[in-house]
Amino acid sequence: MARTPTNTPPASTTSNEDEVLIREIDEAVREDAVLEFLRKHGVKVLGGIILGIAALGGYLVWDHFSEQKLEQQSETLIAGIDYLDQRDYVTAAEKVAPLLGADSSPGARAAARFVQASAALQAGDNAKASTLFRAIAADAEAPPVMRDLAKVRDVSINFDTMKQSDVIAQLGPLAKPGTPLFGSAGELVAMAHLEAGNRAEAGKLFAAIAKDEDLPESLRSRARQMAGLMGVDAVVDVDKLLKDQGVDVSGGDAGGDAAAQ
Repeated sequence: MARTPTNTPPASTTSNEDEVLIREIDEAVREDAVLEFLRKHGVKVLGGIILGIAALGGYLVWDHFSEQKLEQQSETLIAGIDYLDQRDYVTAAEKVAPLLGADSSPGARAAARFVQASAALQAGDNAKASTLFRAIAADAEAPPVMRDLAKVRDVSINFDTMKQSDVIAQLGPLAKPGTPLFGSAGELVAMAHLEAGNRAEAGKLFAAIAKDEDLPESLRSRARQMAGLMGVDAVVDVDKLLKDQGVDVSGGDAGGDAAAQ
């Protein structure tokens, strides 16, 4: 006896319908949750967005005016330096005077003092230049390298009237190989050691300066001569030194003979 067929749909069809229904319910729940969140917190969210946009706009405006201000300060400094080159020291000092105010950036303020100090030196007013250099060195907001340079310049002006111990105390930390102002500070400290009678320390420092290839050759040459007077060997590569001085070292022992001389 044959069985009567049934009309039961395939299991896969029922599963697909269930998935569609579940997805629709899930989307409705999510939509209701979003609406509920906006109903409770929409004003806060909108306010936060507005504040963020306002803050961004304010920063862009501030950055624009800050950049303009820095450009104006740079132009003022360049104009002052141009007057220095023209040996118009009075105008150079007057030109950068507005940058000495508290509203100027620390770097611009220090640079303006450097211009005025240079103008004072060129005009023969060492006392005024020294006062300006000390003001830079004492400015905690000035870039460290500018403060150190001002200290070196001040000591160089007053070296002859300073105690050797004061020179060493002030510039000793800067007179070390690898520091940005090693050459200038090291030479002054070495001279202070020499005048204080400490020839060994002076010769050691002169030799270190002479061997530093990052320093100007004129400074290294002076230091090499001074180290030689102290009995300290300050030559690393004899052949290279002779070649740099224009001596022909291709003739075998010529280089050694020249070095011995």
